[in-house]
Amino acid sequence: MKVTAEKNDKIAQMTFASVYPHYINRLEKNGRTKEEFHQVIEWLTGFNEEKIQELIDQKATFQTFFDQATINFNAHLIKGVICGYRIEEIPDEFELYRKCRYLDKLYDELAKGRKMDKILRTEKK
Repeated sequence: MKVTAEKNDKIAQMTFASVYPHYINRLEKNGRTKEEFHQVIEWLTGFNEEKIQELIDQKATFQTFFDQATINFNAHLIKGVICGYRIEEIPDEFELYRKCRYLDKLYDELAKGRKMDKILRTEKK
């Protein structure tokens, strides 16, 4: 599938707080925890527990969420298909969309029971 400016704008305007409860609900149904999800978010964005809660309370959009994030140096290692999009093929002009798909991919792997050391990618030496 192709990312469009409309899809990018739609994601930019969505609030993290509106999606967050759905993330947690699915994870808990699959035996994972909010703390594990926060560990994943912190790896990707640099946000600690306090910052995550602050962004939820502020009803920050995904645009604001990722504007404030310091994306992990190894995020480029997140590859594969999520929501019908091959992450590594999302054009640079839709960087926000790619970052959202990074989060979705990590979340999906967590929900499916993948081990944390595989989710939190590091360069192979």
